[in-house]
Amino acid sequence: MLLRRAHNLVCYWLDGSFVIQNHLTGTQLSLATNAAEILAAFTDWTSEDDAVSAFPDYDPESCRAAVRQLHSYGFLVAPDESERDERLAEHWQTWSPEAAALHFSSKHADYTESPEINEEFRAGKRSALFKNYPDADRILLPRVPPDTDASFVRTLYGRRTHRGFRQTPLPLSRLSQLLAMVFGPSEFLDGQDFGALMKRTSAAGGARQELEAYVAVSAAEGVAPGLYHYNVLEHSLELLDAGFTRARAAHLCYDQAAIGEAAVTVFVTGVVERMSSKYRAPRAYRVMLTNAGHLGQTFALTATALGMGPFQTLAFRDEELEDALGVDGITETALYVLAAGIPEERPQDDHGAGLDAFRRAELYGA
Repeated sequence: MLLRRAHNLVCYWLDGSFVIQNHLTGTQLSLATNAAEILAAFTDWTSEDDAVSAFPDYDPESCRAAVRQLHSYGFLVAPDESERDERLAEHWQTWSPEAAALHFSSKHADYTESPEINEEFRAGKRSALFKNYPDADRILLPRVPPDTDASFVRTLYGRRTHRGFRQTPLPLSRLSQLLAMVFGPSEFLDGQDFGALMKRTSAAGGARQELEAYVAVSAAEGVAPGLYHYNVLEHSLELLDAGFTRARAAHLCYDQAAIGEAAVTVFVTGVVERMSSKYRAPRAYRVMLTNAGHLGQTFALTATALGMGPFQTLAFRDEELEDALGVDGITETALYVLAAGIPEERPQDDHGAGLDAFRRAELYGA
């Protein structure tokens, strides 16, 4: 049988151990350093016998056992196992290994609460809230109160993250406005050599608009519940899965109640080559993530202005979500989850309690 070294490997030292990681599969093992020599023998498709013959000083049976172990853990792949590995190498080649290793290795990390860390945090083991330069000269700025009658100021200061929603359907006009204002085009530009470009209301590096919106509708007038893709050019919802439920959406986001109660949940994905085809340095991966953040803030402010409560989360089951959306996780990958609905009535914020906590806080570091 022919084998080849997986394209998507990184090696590093961790706590004194030599670690090999396949960031596509999430496999990570501590191995003897000579494992790297054996892997090096499989740069091209190679038989086990040919590879073993390259190490005359090693016991042949030990070498064979090592080859089989490396294969069993996915560090070596056979031709019929290599399709996904090759696709990742092809589509992320301009951003590898830096961005690919970060993105795919972090996909396999579960989102879990840590009671021990939370207890330490409550006990005061946390970083200072503000930074200052005590010896620097200062210019005290005038405190100019905002015009609270201005609609943008009301929206900006009225934005809250909502985790409870009424079971009231969204008016179709509100859903339509939300999608158009956040994800739809605000303007088209002649990009000269780059062709026609679209602008959105959020900043986007190079106007690549690599972000797509998949809309799980749970309660909206005139729209049957299900999973849809938002067609930006048509301003339409394309039905992908009529059986997609609130419970499914919540499960994909680690069973967060806010997702289960929201009228609409938007799963934001990134189409990698829209960005990487122009920006080929691994740093462009940061731009894609930052663009998702820009869009998330626009979503939160727009939902607030339309009388809805926004919610956003990065806690989701990457591969299950990508399967549900019908994307491969390589050429198009899940990045962010946004949700909105008619918010529950909530008590007025107790600004006094917040101010008391602020006064007690350790404001500056040592």
